[in-house]
Amino acid sequence: MELYLDLHSQPCRSVFLLAKAIGIPFEFKLVELSAGQQYSEEFGKINVMRKVPVMKDGSFVLTESVAILKYMLQKHSSSLADHWYPADLQQRARVNEYLSWQHMNLRAHGSKVFLLKALFPVVMGSEVPKEKMDTAVQDLNQSLQMLEDKFLQNKPFIVGDKISVADLVAIVEIIQPVATGLDVFEGRQKLTAWRDRVKKALGEKLFAEAHEVIMKVGSLPQQMQNNSNLEMLKPKFQKLFS
Repeated sequence: MELYLDLHSQPCRSVFLLAKAIGIPFEFKLVELSAGQQYSEEFGKINVMRKVPVMKDGSFVLTESVAILKYMLQKHSSSLADHWYPADLQQRARVNEYLSWQHMNLRAHGSKVFLLKALFPVVMGSEVPKEKMDTAVQDLNQSLQMLEDKFLQNKPFIVGDKISVADLVAIVEIIQPVATGLDVFEGRQKLTAWRDRVKKALGEKLFAEAHEVIMKVGSLPQQMQNNSNLEMLKPKFQKLFS
């Protein structure tokens, strides 16, 4: 199996973490987004959408992180601990409920904060207007509150007593704005305790390995300075943040 990844990307980290955690052998194919490698002719032949992650299992190519996660879980279900993607109908539905919710909530809001804090200044050549940043952080806080109140409640993990793929998808999204210096765990004891349990369940070493790149995101603007595709991003940022 080949996995085309850039660990700056939250969905890439969730795929990487799951494959490592459940012991799926794979070849790591780095696609450096900051260097514009997703726009190369070679990568375009693998994924016409020019996004990562991409999984190649023999001749079968699959895009979209949630689809890849479910594929890996279902392919290896006979040798996999049930808690990752429970066979029980209602517990699996809870996992799928979170995976469906997070796209337009925690993922959308965490990504927006990350883009504004880490990339907006280098792409647009100016600081983020304060009102835009304040609104983005407010939206993120609302999603974090919903994660605590609706999905975690008083449980150790999103689906009961053991870690599931839902927890992986959640933690990588939360670390994204954290990497820019925003401490989203401050004053959130429930969320902090959950994060620590996720780290322990995955193993501190694996968790650190997956997040090493994103926690050095301060060097990303410098890496992008000579990116010939930088101008291509300006219209996208103008559309996103106008």
